[in-house]
Amino acid sequence: MAGLFGDSGGGTSTAADNRAFKAQLNKVYGWYTGGFIVFIVVLAILEQMGLPRNWMGFIFLLATVALYAGIGIMSRTTDAAEYYVAGRRVPAVYNGMATGADWMSAASFIGMAGTLYLTGYGGLAFIMGWTGGYCLVALFLAPYLRKFGQFTIPDFLGARYEGNLPRFIGIVAAILCSFTYVVAQIYGVGLITARLSGLAFEIGIFVGLGGILVCSFLGGMRAVTWTQVAQYIILIVAYMIPVVWLSVKQTSVPVPQAIYGFQLEKVTAREQQLIDDPKEKEVIAAFKARADEFDAKLKDIPAALAADRAAAEKTLADLKAANGPAADIQAAEKALAAVPKDEAAAKAAWTKAKADNASRAVPLAGMPRHAQQFAGDPNGDEKAQAAYDTSRRNFLALVFCLMVGTAALPHILMRYYTTPSVKEARESVTWSLFFIFLLYFTAPALAVLVKFEIFSVLVGTPFDKLPAWVANWARVDPGLLSVIDINKDGIFQLGEMKIGGDIIVLATPEIGGLPYVISGMVAAGGLAAALSTADGLLLTIANALSHDLYYKMIDPNAPTARRVAISKALLLIVALAAAGVAAQKPADILFLVSAAFSFAAAAFFPALVLGIFWKRANKWGASLGMIAGLGVTFYYMVTTQPWLRGVFGVTSKVELWWGIQPISAGLFGVPLGFAVIIIVSLLTAPPRKDTQDLVEHVRYPDLKFAK
Repeated sequence: MAGLFGDSGGGTSTAADNRAFKAQLNKVYGWYTGGFIVFIVVLAILEQMGLPRNWMGFIFLLATVALYAGIGIMSRTTDAAEYYVAGRRVPAVYNGMATGADWMSAASFIGMAGTLYLTGYGGLAFIMGWTGGYCLVALFLAPYLRKFGQFTIPDFLGARYEGNLPRFIGIVAAILCSFTYVVAQIYGVGLITARLSGLAFEIGIFVGLGGILVCSFLGGMRAVTWTQVAQYIILIVAYMIPVVWLSVKQTSVPVPQAIYGFQLEKVTAREQQLIDDPKEKEVIAAFKARADEFDAKLKDIPAALAADRAAAEKTLADLKAANGPAADIQAAEKALAAVPKDEAAAKAAWTKAKADNASRAVPLAGMPRHAQQFAGDPNGDEKAQAAYDTSRRNFLALVFCLMVGTAALPHILMRYYTTPSVKEARESVTWSLFFIFLLYFTAPALAVLVKFEIFSVLVGTPFDKLPAWVANWARVDPGLLSVIDINKDGIFQLGEMKIGGDIIVLATPEIGGLPYVISGMVAAGGLAAALSTADGLLLTIANALSHDLYYKMIDPNAPTARRVAISKALLLIVALAAAGVAAQKPADILFLVSAAFSFAAAAFFPALVLGIFWKRANKWGASLGMIAGLGVTFYYMVTTQPWLRGVFGVTSKVELWWGIQPISAGLFGVPLGFAVIIIVSLLTAPPRKDTQDLVEHVRYPDLKFAK
């Protein structure tokens, strides 16, 4: 195995060498898959024999991270071609699998089915956009970029647009979108590690970070590639088993994709029952009453604050005077401590509480009907029609941004530099689509099966008989799951649970009543998804800084060993910085990921497409186009997204352009980027003749050009 992952010894590989290499890969990963299944079976037996759950969590965590670390150690290298592009000898099927793992981020594995659970039809925008993006990659980018032969996307921009200015802008853009994306992955790593090990979320982040660093730190793209193949096998097995189990449990059919529509009909019928349920209406009324209470307090904050403090002090004094139970006294002390310290704190706390309660004072716990296409009604009154139009517009805008962003993400495009030939680069995209399809075709079924389970089994259960997973996840993060018996009837209603999309997949085995070993396996799959993408992203950032900035712009004579050493040092610094940001829980995983797509779409897609298909595109057009596209996208997010508004101190009123949400800000940056590149290129001098000939040669390799 060490020989398989070790240096190839340089030189050009022959067809026979490539066949032997692929045969050896088949053997190694066949044994690996069998070993993983045996590992799961052994743990399942140990669980039945009484192995504690926390031990199983640690075993999964340590075993998977140790496996990836082992591959990273065996793949260590200081050779530039091996470190940056895995020696350009990764077979198409394995590159497709590695790309699938690189692509199956925490957002795909953890967040997507959760978003489908919470938003229904609206979540399909992610599947359509992300899958459609690979069609753009296959048609417009992957084979042509492979023909140019550079190591990175900024490297391509510098070569195609004749200078360091486009390269430098590409470096900045690559770091911005990759850093945003990697923060989301490390957040997912912290969430999973905390669930597996019982460690605090912040500590879990840095434990998981160790696994990320060992892979990419030692062997660069080579280590990341072979680790990602291993990670894909784990994540796809882990994703499929609980969904197949739920499908068999509910319908006796082991093909969840086939029974998706059948179960969706049942969910739709159950939704109407819950909307009409008097108990659910009681819950809605209780939350509305709470929202009204906070609204009344906000009308006279000083008086309300004084009354709350006086009431809390009186309750505590009465309990002490009556020598009440210690638990009641402690609760009263906590209630007094929770009273806001001043009017500003009271205003902030009560405004948030009012909004939280108002958001829950709606049917179906605030979720739309699962099969409802868009909000509003095209045949309703003016307000309903406007809501429908805005909802549909945002759906299409998100699909567009995700498609174009997928086709421009640097860490994905870098994968197609690792294949032996242009032909295999194109085949690799096809394999990527297949491996991604396996998960994406299953996610909608998972969301519906889980929703049916919660609507039909969990709702109506007495609070004292709720399954253990509810309390377990509430302990991990109350922001992700919390329940409250607000109408005091002792029976769980749907409106009494607040659940975050990020735990739906991870909790699926427990929701379905599977043994804990399957929960551990799913968490290991989620960890593999987050680690694989984080590896690729960190490598993209480190390579942009070491290869494109240091080697290409600062010290072109730097020896290979120094370039690789600098890349490793920068990778460590970037990883620690991303972990620090992730520990602040800046936003949900899906928003962070989607923001990265908008950044990549606006910054890179116009410059890459026009650079390949329009030989007249020049340095100044590309530079100003990237700045304009990225600039307007970043500006729109900063002025409309709540967390970014807080970071940058924006206090003006939120003004959405045509009602488009900040998650789709790239909708404005991409067309602006195209327009600026075209206009500026036409107004300035064309590229050199040899550059234009190179563009023609990449697209039409059989043409001859005069020297």
